[in-house]
Amino acid sequence: MNLEASPIGRPLARLRLVVAYDGAPFHGFARNDGVVTVAGVIGDALSRIVGAEVDITCAGRTDKGVHGFGQVIHVDVPVGSYDLHLLGRSLNRMCAPSIAIRAVDEVDKSFDARFSATARRYRYLVRNAPFPDPTAVNSSWFVDEPLSLSAMTLGCDPFIGEHDFSAFCRRPKRTDGHEASLVRRVIEATWHDDGQGRLRFEIEASAFCHQMVRSVVGTLVDVGRGRIRPGELVGIIASGDRSAAGQLAPPQGLTLQTVRYGSWSSDSVDYQWSTFNHRSENAN
Repeated sequence: MNLEASPIGRPLARLRLVVAYDGAPFHGFARNDGVVTVAGVIGDALSRIVGAEVDITCAGRTDKGVHGFGQVIHVDVPVGSYDLHLLGRSLNRMCAPSIAIRAVDEVDKSFDARFSATARRYRYLVRNAPFPDPTAVNSSWFVDEPLSLSAMTLGCDPFIGEHDFSAFCRRPKRTDGHEASLVRRVIEATWHDDGQGRLRFEIEASAFCHQMVRSVVGTLVDVGRGRIRPGELVGIIASGDRSAAGQLAPPQGLTLQTVRYGSWSSDSVDYQWSTFNHRSENAN
């Protein structure tokens, strides 16, 4: 493990954490003064544990109301300021009930939660039924009009591959006078019928631009409603015109499901009792 000296002269170790969270109580992931955010809560808890201010880098900055199950973060903390076997349990107690640490380990300083990632996978849930499900109000989009799943599935095909997604993204503000590229490579986009009115959309790409998944979902739901034909999507993508795409799906149906880093991914981990030192093998 490579170590780097902190400003106070103590060497730093890099930790990688896999984080799950309910996005409903938070104003997004990134720290933002004056409001409660996921990174703010985790960062404050970590600072209390290690006795130093910490900066959190995440794989993807989710918006207000968006959830995470396989979010990955890295943070540099002073060596000797924590017990790795107890850190996850301590954070889970301090960040409960809306945030959970699924795994934590030490990694080389070359690992970067954002720039080392090779792919991200999002999941979106739609409740398509005549009546809402009160237990899923914060985790799905309720649509009471009948949707054509076959049309929505056909509509997925044009998104596969590398495209300029200007028609589906909020263009970021730049201070250097240059426009950011909105070209992204989509690896997979599929709809699944899980039964009982639950439709699940899975999309994986090398990276995503701001509001891209919600815009794609909203457009595909308009396809399912019959407002847009599947064959029109090729032209909408090529147009680069945000007004040509469909509505923006609400945030509560969206979850950052998995982040991939070559052979390692956040869906390959789960809560490990051995990692968190739940109980000694020799305990009575």
